[in-house]
Amino acid sequence: MSVRRALALAACGLAGGSVLLSAVVVGKQPARGGGDSEPRPGGSAVPSAVPPSLLLLPPTASCPPTAGWIERPAGSGSYWDSNWDRREPLALINLKKKNEETGEEELASRLDHCKAKATRHIFLIRHSQYHLDGRADKDRTLTPLGREQAELTGRRLASLGLKFDQIIHSSMTRATETTEIISKHLPGVKKISTDLLREGAPIEPDPPVSHWKPEAVQYYEDGARIEAAFRNFIHRADAKQEEDSYEIFVCHANVIRYIVCRALQFPPEGWLRLSLNNGSITHLVIRPNGRVALRTLGDTGFMPPDKITRT
Repeated sequence: MSVRRALALAACGLAGGSVLLSAVVVGKQPARGGGDSEPRPGGSAVPSAVPPSLLLLPPTASCPPTAGWIERPAGSGSYWDSNWDRREPLALINLKKKNEETGEEELASRLDHCKAKATRHIFLIRHSQYHLDGRADKDRTLTPLGREQAELTGRRLASLGLKFDQIIHSSMTRATETTEIISKHLPGVKKISTDLLREGAPIEPDPPVSHWKPEAVQYYEDGARIEAAFRNFIHRADAKQEEDSYEIFVCHANVIRYIVCRALQFPPEGWLRLSLNNGSITHLVIRPNGRVALRTLGDTGFMPPDKITRT
């Protein structure tokens, strides 16, 4: 890969896919005197011309092609799309139906009616260690160590003292068994199984890896499903929700890593750069205004070192 291409990829990662201009220092130049800078209002100086120590990417530099189901904000001048979940109040009302008599007062009332009031706490749990040699999904059950890991994860979740609303889990055997063990420590919390959270290949990773290369059709089939899981489960609270909610999702490493990148509006192609242990806890917080925060990523600090695996 050429230096120019590498810089283009780096710029795409930083700008989330929209790059106007990027500059990278490629050599240290002697300090210049006097007339090369213009004063800013605040007193700082900016170069009046691009110094030779900066390599500018050409306007033709482009990011790697992205799957069609990924929507990126364009021309906003900002890296954060406040309407990422399509639940921004202004996007939920029909401005054409605005009552001309009441004017702005009615608009404010309608906006308030669409605003979320509660915070969603989402706990993404990776399944425990399982038998890799199983021929079919039903044969890929948890190992004895995996069952221990699930017990430890369940105890950790219970120790948080939170009122969990539900556990949504992948329908795959290893995730279902992990859920059953965890739920023993959270009596009364309803469990829901879904195929959307099954493991798969979400999107072609960048940079690629040599040891894992699914067929293109697998990205095409799995990617749309995992993106559907993101859109279905990861969003700000409904306007009717009055209290903060605490939800558990038991699924798989690829799914969790992709969801984290999408929720934080990082380039989703970077999902494979993250690593998650078995039974780990990832905590996402979605505020009423749509802001997203990552409290923990792949936490297994509650497990003894000899119980930690990543298979």
